[in-house]
Amino acid sequence: MTHAIRTYLATIQDLEELSVLFDQYRQFYDQPSDLDGAKRFLKERFIHRQSVIFAAVTCDEDKRMIGFTQLYPTFSSISMQRSWILNDLYVAEAYRSAGAGQLLLDAAKQYGELTESKGIELSTAQDNRVAQRLYERNGYEKDETYLHYFRKL
Repeated sequence: MTHAIRTYLATIQDLEELSVLFDQYRQFYDQPSDLDGAKRFLKERFIHRQSVIFAAVTCDEDKRMIGFTQLYPTFSSISMQRSWILNDLYVAEAYRSAGAGQLLLDAAKQYGELTESKGIELSTAQDNRVAQRLYERNGYEKDETYLHYFRKL
């Protein structure tokens, strides 16, 4: 099944559709469904301009939202530059292998270039081989230099 797909910079007007996909994304990572929580979380990001979200939609008459990626800004003191953390990338299961993931990565890259950023950082589950292949095809390299730590609070 071939679908014409386009991406665009999402706005708070996309909150309802994005919330559904965001909830599905969280479930993909074994979190319980919480559509109200997803909506509150995304609304806060929009209101406080804390992230940038690109949406992927079909170009048919339904213009169905089928995926998204969310970028969070961060800064490097050493390079004195902005970077982006690509924290979320999700495509609805029925539309995987239709090219939406690639289009979302392209949108993120173009935005990073537009904002004169140093780069884009991301992480994914160790067993998510499909995502890893997509990222590696797009020039993302596994960090072999730095160890990353996390302190749960």
